Amino acid sequence: MSRKRCEWVEGQFPEYIDYHDTEWGVPVHDDRVHFEFLILEGAQAGLSWSTILKRREGYRNAFADFNPEEVARFDEAKVQELKQDPEIIRHELKIRSAISNARHFLDIQNEFGSFDTYVWTFVEGEPIVNHWESIKEVPATTKESEALSKDLKKRGFKFVGSTIIYAYMQACGLVMDHTTECFRYQEILNGE
Repeated sequence: MSRKRCEWVEGQFPEYIDYHDTEWGVPVHDDRVHFEFLILEGAQAGLSWSTILKRREGYRNAFADFNPEEVARFDEAKVQELKQDPEIIRHELKIRSAISNARHFLDIQNEFGSFDTYVWTFVEGEPIVNHWESIKEVPATTKESEALSKDLKKRGFKFVGSTIIYAYMQACGLVMDHTTECFRYQEILNGE
């Protein structure tokens, strides 16, 4: 018997289904994972999530296992090297933004003690749990994603528009947008 999942997962490849089943919507409190999703969601701009997910390992290799301290030290030679890497999206502005965003990420860590502490303030420390019956009800942005996007931009981040940030918030469990019929909906509510 197959389990009921969110509509957007139907007909996808195994890694995509696994991502939905094990990661999407689960609250994240690890700064490295936050940084990973900021890079991946920024890279997705104008593309499909499946395109990025298929390159996730390539991004992990190219961006120092998503270590913001190392990425912040990337120089011009590294930018040119990454522009030739077929395992990632070779968009120069996205590559440069990932590097500058790493520097701003470190600034936030220094100011707040962790990026996690900072980002969870935008949802008052608890996931926003929605009760959508259909994927059609899920918004592209919310007042929380607008506020986080605006603050990140003020701090110098790039590729952090409200739609990108809402996708990041969904991925990192700041928002739980599994539809009510999805088997993960109740599991995540139960802390599984």
